[in-house]
Amino acid sequence: MVAQTRGGGQASPKKLKFKDKLLGGKNLTTDALQKKLKALHSELAEMDQETVDVSSLGPVRKELINTSILLHKDRGVKAYTACCLADLLRLYAPDAPYTQSELRDIFQFFIRQLTQGLKSPDSPYYNEYFHLLESLSTVKSVVLVCDLPQADELMVEIFRAFFGMVRLDLAKKIELFMSDILIALLEECQSLPNEVLETLMAQYMDKNARMDQPAYRLAVQVCNSTADKLQRHVCQYFTDIIVTHARDEELEEIQTAHELIKRINRSSPTLLHNVVPQLEEELRVQEVSIRVMATQTLGEMFADKSGADFAKKYPSTWATWLARKNDQTTSVRLAFVEGAKGVLINMTLAEQREQIEEALQAKLLDPDEKVRAAVCRLYTQLDYETALHHVSEQQLRNVAGRGVDKKSSVQAEAMKAIARLYHLAYPEIENGDPAAVQHFSWIPQSILTMSTAAPDVKAIAEQVIAEYILPLPAASSSSGKTAEVDEVAWTERLLCTMKFLDETASNSLRALSNIRGVRPTIYERYLQACIDNNGGVIDEDEENVVNTLNNVIKRIAGLYSEPQKATDDLFAFARLNEGRLYKLLKTCLDSQTDIKTLTKSSNDFFRRLEQSSSSIVPTMTTFMRRATLHIVNQSCIPTFLKRMQKASEGSTYTQSARHAQTWLVYISKHNPAMYKLHVAELSKAIADERNSDLVEVSLQGLAAIAQWDDKLVPNDKRTLERLQRFTREASPRQAKFAARLLAYTKNQKEICAAVVDDITDFLSTGDPELLSTHISVLAQLVLRSPDAFESKSDVIMKFLLKQVILANPPIDEDAMNTDDEWVEDAQMPPLLQCKLLAIKVCRNRCLAHANSDQAMEIANPVLRMLMTLLQHSGSLTEDAIDDPKWKARLRLQAAISLLHLATVKKFADNISPSFVLLALQIQDPCYQVRLAFVMKLVALLTARKLPHTYNVILFLVIHDPEADVINRVKAYVTYVLRTMPKQLRLESFEMVFIRVLHLLAHHPDFAVTEEALPDIAKYIEFYLDLVCTPENIALLYHLAMKTKTIRDAESHAHTENLYAVGELAQHLIKARAKSHSWPLESYPGKVRIPGDIFRPLPSAEAANEILKTVYLPEAVLPWLAEKQSRPTADREKQKGERRAPGKRKAAAPKTNGHAKKPRVRAKRKKVENSDDDEDEESSESDQGEDGSEKVDGPEASSELSEVEDEETKKGEERPGRSARTRAQALIKQQTKKSAKGKSKFASSDD
Repeated sequence: MVAQTRGGGQASPKKLKFKDKLLGGKNLTTDALQKKLKALHSELAEMDQETVDVSSLGPVRKELINTSILLHKDRGVKAYTACCLADLLRLYAPDAPYTQSELRDIFQFFIRQLTQGLKSPDSPYYNEYFHLLESLSTVKSVVLVCDLPQADELMVEIFRAFFGMVRLDLAKKIELFMSDILIALLEECQSLPNEVLETLMAQYMDKNARMDQPAYRLAVQVCNSTADKLQRHVCQYFTDIIVTHARDEELEEIQTAHELIKRINRSSPTLLHNVVPQLEEELRVQEVSIRVMATQTLGEMFADKSGADFAKKYPSTWATWLARKNDQTTSVRLAFVEGAKGVLINMTLAEQREQIEEALQAKLLDPDEKVRAAVCRLYTQLDYETALHHVSEQQLRNVAGRGVDKKSSVQAEAMKAIARLYHLAYPEIENGDPAAVQHFSWIPQSILTMSTAAPDVKAIAEQVIAEYILPLPAASSSSGKTAEVDEVAWTERLLCTMKFLDETASNSLRALSNIRGVRPTIYERYLQACIDNNGGVIDEDEENVVNTLNNVIKRIAGLYSEPQKATDDLFAFARLNEGRLYKLLKTCLDSQTDIKTLTKSSNDFFRRLEQSSSSIVPTMTTFMRRATLHIVNQSCIPTFLKRMQKASEGSTYTQSARHAQTWLVYISKHNPAMYKLHVAELSKAIADERNSDLVEVSLQGLAAIAQWDDKLVPNDKRTLERLQRFTREASPRQAKFAARLLAYTKNQKEICAAVVDDITDFLSTGDPELLSTHISVLAQLVLRSPDAFESKSDVIMKFLLKQVILANPPIDEDAMNTDDEWVEDAQMPPLLQCKLLAIKVCRNRCLAHANSDQAMEIANPVLRMLMTLLQHSGSLTEDAIDDPKWKARLRLQAAISLLHLATVKKFADNISPSFVLLALQIQDPCYQVRLAFVMKLVALLTARKLPHTYNVILFLVIHDPEADVINRVKAYVTYVLRTMPKQLRLESFEMVFIRVLHLLAHHPDFAVTEEALPDIAKYIEFYLDLVCTPENIALLYHLAMKTKTIRDAESHAHTENLYAVGELAQHLIKARAKSHSWPLESYPGKVRIPGDIFRPLPSAEAANEILKTVYLPEAVLPWLAEKQSRPTADREKQKGERRAPGKRKAAAPKTNGHAKKPRVRAKRKKVENSDDDEDEESSESDQGEDGSEKVDGPEASSELSEVEDEETKKGEERPGRSARTRAQALIKQQTKKSAKGKSKFASSDD
């Protein structure tokens, strides 16, 4: 092919005028020759191919190819010669004026000249070389190369030369000329030399291959223009590489080839028309490495910007690639997932996008954890717009679901992915963008819900919350001195996030805030232990210092998912013994540290720690998250107060104000030291009496800070007068906190005495509507200012007993016949509220005089009254006809009051004879009573205020129909067993096993029958599930055997029950040992049997007789033998299939003559708030009598997180045994109708 041809019809052809000889012998100088050649070139360039007389060109044609000219040493001579030869080829076209040998020399000459002369526009004779290249491009005379014998060699030489030259960043026109020349060669060549193809392919493999790189750009232009010609050769090229190297297992070369395919696809996809079917076949081959490469390659090709067209063009390839999601080899499935990311982002076809999302959804459940983790990691790499528009909300929820995967690697990737997306979306969520709110606002709720599932999940949730959901604020300036932290925006983010949390998630967030806990915390004690240890150089009391450090580290390490690594790292930090690190850490741990200082100090701490010991940074990062106030800080308090103030002004901040109020109440209860710098703001807030919520929360805060440090109490006259007025006229809660605050003022004796005098006068003559307010004040002052109360105690107690506690409630037949058995605080009748407060006055009076000589004189009537309320299910007389809602409230108050009184040893001893009656409140027919009782019991046990014998009550919950009651107990017991010192665990949970058996022997539903014993066995198995280990099983078995060496202190009937339940426990322990392959050896130590509930046997003969006697029915023995032979897996399977409770309290509450209606379950929030006062009062001291620290943590707090098992989540009913007591019948009736009751309550409380 030649671009231009000679035409006909032209008159008088134009002849060459140049007549000089170019070969003039030795007398011809170089300059003269150059002038001649220049003149010749000028004339030839002006001549037209259509009008030239080629016969006149003959003399110069021959002279120009003379070796003396072609090999002349002068560059100018050769440059003009090349131009003249190019002109001749143009003028002679389409005929070649030279032989094949001469043409070969000419083109080689051209290549040499172009290579040397086009290096730069400043090069000599650049214009002549430009003319030469232009002529070859436009005339296409270069195609003559294709007809030469050495065509392949010349083509290779031309391609290499051009790609070598184009890298010099030449003019754009030169690049275009080169492109035209190479395209012409490829189009006209008979065969394509491999070296030419390799030269082209090499340009795609260049590490700098991009469109602004000239050589790559030239290769792309040439290949795209000649794709039809190159397709077959490219396919053969890759086939040869793969076949050759696959035989020799040279995978690197094959990988390089696949990388080349991906690069070609980005710019020259049409080249791969014949390669794609080859890739499709590779997806089916046996060699795993080939399948992996093909899957990766096609994944990137489908993910390219032209991926939609590619998928349309090759539907079978798309389908085959999509099928690799189910490949038998993990590495292939991983390659598919990695490729799916780009497809998800760039695919524009709806059908293909749906298919890829379905595939990814399936891979979230892949059997291999690496694949599941890879899918979750894919979503970590998405940007906000992609996640919003290309990923469905359901898919994001599916990813979130992997946060509770069995493998920690998957959990971490899943939570990180969704948390990061929330972080990206937060600005839009804050602005109220509906799409962002719908798509992402649920993420914090999901993470917080998952955080309760297991300790390792909780650790990951803590991390992503701290890094993405609620991160520390960033400084607005890079300068350390001028950096400003936006505290308001940081607090607003918390409030905005909480708008989308339910009550359970909010409780979990508060538990993660580190606000709750004894001060100094375990982390502060660790820091002090490190300082005392002084890197191992201890001046005095070395043993105690070392033991303290070891114990504290053991406690903290037990909270990590890898305790051993945590232990090593915490010891390593102690060995660093860097004062600067200690100072920074102490600043971070201080409750008074504001958020700006916390941010700066933590950054400095980790920067310095990275330099000192980078390996312990992860452990200390977790330490910092769990020890500092990084979610809510004292800097938040002004914003919380302003939110509540704005709410009173009728703005739209109602929801945020409610959350702000919740946080302020939480701070008041658990860490009032945070208020230290904000007393003035709180004092000012109580003056805004139009905003009752703000006044109440401010009074609560001031009362809390007064308990923490009475020097901070405001004592100005105006404030004191306002507080005294609150005690007379405000709401009960406002009055309560005002009274509590007055008890810490400077002149508290005179002020409190005056308040008591005023209230005493009001009791009989005042407004009945304010009676609850006045009793609420008395309940506080009797505890905090007992002398003031006792000055009028005779009058007050007489009034409370006769006019309040013994007052007959109004009989409402309609209320008696409803299904409701619980009344919320807001709907509580005034008289009932007064009764509850009056009981609290009695209880607090006992506590106030616990250390006095009159303690038991004051307490005995109160204890009798409380026990009477429990015996009569909330009534003071057996035949009383009272509203069930009143009775539920009263027996709950009585039970909780007894728990508080049991924190005093002398009172606990007095309560001990009625311990079984108190314990059975955990099986009350009313759900709210059971839940509130469990929460209070757990809270007091957590603070180690109650005797450890009260732990036995917890194991009666196993038959509860509601999972959350059981799960709170399981969470508490699991947590404390994991963190308690060994000796304390022995005393609190292992040695009390014999008391558990004693309690079961006294249970009103206990019977030595084939029907009853399986239910009793459930109690024992529940205890063993939580407490039994290979280390203590011998002790528990020894205690079970000991039951037949003693007798019950109360009666012979209970003694036989004890022997039967002891035998039952022995069988169950042996079954557990066998199923777990645990050795059951004799216990080598001695145990001390509790003397308060057991007595020794009268004689050795009686003891021998008892040991020989079997007290279990013969019919039960085969069932127990079957349990021992049943595989562990079968028992684990049945563990979740709990039946409806067959056991409940001894005496069912009396009704008003009607059949008892099913009980209605309330929201947990209502129950938690119902005994709010007890929480506040018990928070005064979170230490036991021995001064030991409480076991702090969300699992052990009264806000214990739920850990629901799968069967409970599905809402399955659990079949129960036939009822054997009236209480059991009530619970069974409740369980059967629980679904109806729950739905009714939910609708009524929203």
